[in-house]
Amino acid sequence: MAHGFMGKTLWVDLSKKQIKEEALDEKICRDFLGGYGLGARILFSRQKPGVDPLGPEAILGITTGVLTGTDALGGSRYVMVGKSPLTGGWGDANSGGNVGPNLKFAGYDAVFFTGKSDKPVYLFINNGKAEIKDASRLWGKDSFEVQDILRQELGKDVEVACIGPSGEKLALISAVMNNKGRAAGRSGLGAVMGSKKLKAIAVRGNMKVPVADAQAAADMRKKHMANLGPRFGFISKYGTPGLFNMSCESDDVPAGNWGKVAGIDMPTYTNLSGEPVIARQERKYACWRCPIACGGIMKGPGGEYKYEAGAHKPEYETLAMFGSNCMNDNLESIIKANDICNRYGLDTISAGACIAFAIECYENGLITRKDTDGIEMTWGNHKSIIAMLEKLAKREGFGDILADGVKKAAEKIGKGSEKYAMHIGGQEVPAHDSRGGPHFAIGYGAEPTPGRHTQGAEGPFPEGVMPEFDRHSFKGRGGPHKYGSDFTQMYNAAGICMIVFGDGYGHGDYLIEALQTITGWDLTKEELLKTGERIENMRQAFNIREGLKTPWKYPDRLLGKPPKKEGPRKGITYAEDELFNEYMAARDWDRQTGKPSKKKLLELGLDDVAKVLYP
Repeated sequence: MAHGFMGKTLWVDLSKKQIKEEALDEKICRDFLGGYGLGARILFSRQKPGVDPLGPEAILGITTGVLTGTDALGGSRYVMVGKSPLTGGWGDANSGGNVGPNLKFAGYDAVFFTGKSDKPVYLFINNGKAEIKDASRLWGKDSFEVQDILRQELGKDVEVACIGPSGEKLALISAVMNNKGRAAGRSGLGAVMGSKKLKAIAVRGNMKVPVADAQAAADMRKKHMANLGPRFGFISKYGTPGLFNMSCESDDVPAGNWGKVAGIDMPTYTNLSGEPVIARQERKYACWRCPIACGGIMKGPGGEYKYEAGAHKPEYETLAMFGSNCMNDNLESIIKANDICNRYGLDTISAGACIAFAIECYENGLITRKDTDGIEMTWGNHKSIIAMLEKLAKREGFGDILADGVKKAAEKIGKGSEKYAMHIGGQEVPAHDSRGGPHFAIGYGAEPTPGRHTQGAEGPFPEGVMPEFDRHSFKGRGGPHKYGSDFTQMYNAAGICMIVFGDGYGHGDYLIEALQTITGWDLTKEELLKTGERIENMRQAFNIREGLKTPWKYPDRLLGKPPKKEGPRKGITYAEDELFNEYMAARDWDRQTGKPSKKKLLELGLDDVAKVLYP
């Protein structure tokens, strides 16, 4: 068995109510590092192309990485994997909290679900023993209630990942929730979980993750704790809301459904910055063994919005999508919106995008109060934002149209509304502007999971890996962006939090040391970059087999067509060749389709994949 892994996966057939274990061999562990690397490898091998992502033949997985549950800083992550009902291609959603480590402590690196239950169920894994249990009494409960009930019944040491009512009703922007405020939010995998009538996954365990040298791992952690990166204090104090002001000042943040400039059109953006947010914070919140504790638990409400004390602090993305993107400077309403999404199980990025889309359609006369159930959907109207979000969460009235994301909503509304639907490949765009952010511009359109700000990072990297390039230009950027993406695949698959990695480790060589120490493998930078490249090509091959093409189609607005007329990013327009030609060439992917070359697949040891894509 490979160090860093429990060495077992669990397969749960919900149709037949059967459970079986499978062993993991060391080669697949070393080749893919766990997480969505392992998930992509297994789903490509086990799932037929063309299946309905909400049908019984679709496979849904919860996976952990090699560093999850170990002494590596930030090793708290798990990933939901499956076919995305939003994009029709590869889907993954990453979350922190306590579930990932405890799944490994319960004895498994991953669990894969097939089939569909005829009634609501949940899976309980208790120290290596798994059973499917009735969840009829949990169906209809929000995610907070589910976690409370299962802990009361099974024990306070149980960790729970579950869906809320939105996932039950197959809202395509629904998430998988844990720890009452941590979300595996993207790709619509909460709907996949709901389609299987799987309400929750509950885990308990006290097994230890085997490591090559326990003392060396503990010493490594102490060393890294003593050398936390320069931004550690800032992120620890404010969490991600501390980034909001600077993003408004640089015009990185969305405003008015990406059609306005926050720093000019919403000068009250400072109402949503780090200081006002932490002024409403009761205490900090940390994922499993996290030294940064960037999360927060909020005080009870003091204004017009009612939510229970203990609601989680809204993250940067949530502040931006329900704040500036809706031209809303009312912080209490955003805390409420965050609480609604956490309870009902919604991706806050997509939900905020849907509300902003509805506002712009309303402001331009494409929908009226008759369409919106009497709700006046205007910019900055925080009462209407909350009222419509509640309808979206419950799939009631006009909210039912929004619950499947902006792409499908635009198809239903028609009247040219698609120009206001800010999505790429069906996935709503996160709160960083591709105009002026070249690495976002490439990543949003060229990654197997489109519209993601967590792919193609610009650092930190190991010494000697990243060549020099102009960070404000696309010329000469293709190769460096590929390295950035490969490295991102590596730490995402390994189970490391990218905030802890960037602000804690502070340098890519630390991550390599962590992998070497935990696994005992004689890993080199070159091998690990090749591993990241293998994972990326595996995810891409899944999409190609599904008949999808990369680069994905971009909305004109996010290419700067027409360009902004004011603000720090005025006058910027991108041509798609400028974005993608160098990068696709560096990847050895076909420029028109995104198909990896046969030579590249063979070079990465993906011989069986090459046979499928090149019969």
